[in-house]
Amino acid sequence: MEIFTLGKGFPAEERYSLTDQIRRSSRSVCANIAEGWRKRRYQAAFVSKLSDADTEAAETEVHLDFALSCGYLKPEQHAALRDDYDHVCRQLRKMMDDAPSWCGNNDRVCESPAEYFLTPSAPQTTSQP
Repeated sequence: MEIFTLGKGFPAEERYSLTDQIRRSSRSVCANIAEGWRKRRYQAAFVSKLSDADTEAAETEVHLDFALSCGYLKPEQHAALRDDYDHVCRQLRKMMDDAPSWCGNNDRVCESPAEYFLTPSAPQTTSQP
């Protein structure tokens, strides 16, 4: 949310470029992590979504660099946000590298499988007069 708030201070001419891009990529980090978590039963999908989140975080870092270069962020704001995103990226990479412990049949993170009961139905017969 900090990026959203800071984006309000960017110039109006950046509304449909840098402001929109940095907001979109920063939100996408969270959205991809959430999607990955829901897909954790499938390791490839989990890693793919975390990789997407890592990519969006890297994109956000580039936008932060542009915002600093253009004078829209103070150096201390930029440094704090870059540190936060560097930390997020490190954590995502650790999760991807250790995906088996987050996925599959690990009772620590997976819900119990659902049980479905099917009762066979009697065969349908048609009566003829």
